[in-house]
Amino acid sequence: MNIATQKGPGESGLYNRIAVLRAERGVGRQELADAVGVNYQTIGFLERGDYGPSLKLAFQIAEYFGLPVEAIFSKKPFRPLSEQVYGVSQPAAKERR
Repeated sequence: MNIATQKGPGESGLYNRIAVLRAERGVGRQELADAVGVNYQTIGFLERGDYGPSLKLAFQIAEYFGLPVEAIFSKKPFRPLSEQVYGVSQPAAKERR
């Protein structure tokens, strides 16, 4: 699975960037789980959208990554970071054709 691909919100109704954040920082599920006091399987359930975090857990995850909660969890799909940061909605290679 490509971590940049955003799946649907699953049963929780929430989208999240946990897998992307873990990958870019080299953090395993177990490491994150230990840091926030949950089972590593819970992290997998969260990433897939099968489980919605409690408010406390959402804040713990946000604190761990040093980001606001709304940068990690959303009711709407996240825009790609390239679009948010650089205003680019398509890869440059497509524009040159």
